[in-house]
Amino acid sequence: MSTDHGRVINFGAGPSALPLSVLEQAQQGLLNFQGTGIGVAEISHRSKEFQTFLDEFEQNIRTQLAVPTTHRILFTQGGGTGQFSAVVLNMLARYRLLHPQAGAAEPVLDYVVTGSWSKKAEAEARRLGGATVRTVVDARVYSKDGKSFDNIPPHAEFAFSPDPALVYYCENETVDGVEFAHDPQSPAAFPFDRLARAGALVPLVADYSSSFMCRPIPRLADHAVIYAGAQKNVGPAGLTILIVREDCIVDVDAAAKLGAAPVPLILSYKTLADSGSLYNTPSVLAIYLAGLVLRHMKQNGGLAYYEEVNRRKAKKLYAAILEGEQKGVFRRKVQQGSESWMNAVFEVLGEGGDKKFLEGAEKEGMKGLKGHRSVGGIRASLYNAITEQEVDKLIAYMGRFLAEAGDQTASA
Repeated sequence: MSTDHGRVINFGAGPSALPLSVLEQAQQGLLNFQGTGIGVAEISHRSKEFQTFLDEFEQNIRTQLAVPTTHRILFTQGGGTGQFSAVVLNMLARYRLLHPQAGAAEPVLDYVVTGSWSKKAEAEARRLGGATVRTVVDARVYSKDGKSFDNIPPHAEFAFSPDPALVYYCENETVDGVEFAHDPQSPAAFPFDRLARAGALVPLVADYSSSFMCRPIPRLADHAVIYAGAQKNVGPAGLTILIVREDCIVDVDAAAKLGAAPVPLILSYKTLADSGSLYNTPSVLAIYLAGLVLRHMKQNGGLAYYEEVNRRKAKKLYAAILEGEQKGVFRRKVQQGSESWMNAVFEVLGEGGDKKFLEGAEKEGMKGLKGHRSVGGIRASLYNAITEQEVDKLIAYMGRFLAEAGDQTASA
């Protein structure tokens, strides 16, 4: 059935590319979902057909990520930004229930700040109040210019609190192109060993929005909460996926009676869990598309397949960026070893260099390469739906761009 439909290659950071075969299949579901004669955007979220689909979606996430039975998979709305607030409120409620006699001393929230999104998450925690917010480490201190997010700091610099209510990190920083390394032996991997507390369940919270389902999650079982906006690797905007350890699904009203901040019902993990993620009408269409994507991933071989393809895509693109840097045309924005597999960022040197690069790429059918408005430059997002062949096309264009720049330099 597939044709090109006049589509271009979408390297945008989100909402981002989806598999063409999934979009074509979704066309059918928009008209007639599961043989009901009703489109998926019109069907009741409490119908048996939708419930069956939701169960399959959840199971595909659990199976492909190897989510243990100690953790629940929940679906909600509000994106990662909504979870900036939800994780604070739920984890403070949990802390209060664990420490009912804590008195006036404020609980501590630990934040690892490695980019724009973790910075915003920390700012929201400070805004909400009710706790002492600590910056465990700020990557800008270790940057080349002392002000940019371009690295994962050395493990020795991570100083966690002895009994925090929450420890937060962002696995992949979409804006800045910084990611914790995939190799557990890398100095840029997350320092799980520095969290070790004998006999205690660590309240570790991770934002996986822009790397969710691109590879297995290291030490998933050691996390209290993992959340991800779907609009990167999984589906369209409007769906947020949560993986929550059972001990973090607490009675927030009981905690409030002990002095914790009241938690809006729709932000309570217990509300979501008790209702099977159907306390209110969910994002039915977004769930449908994401469910089709997970089914598509399973058919292609699951995370093992996508991890290997994503590894190759990133390796070859960073090699092209390095070549451009060696020729004095490109400049990498992230220190070696801390680069993101999903969001490769660089600059084109010279006046108007970025603009020229973007215009040339668009002429060749490649869009979404402009860097985030807060940092500029070029950003190529290599999410699962971006094929290796599409990355090869970008690299070929980069090669021609470098050759043209060299010719201009030689004739100057």
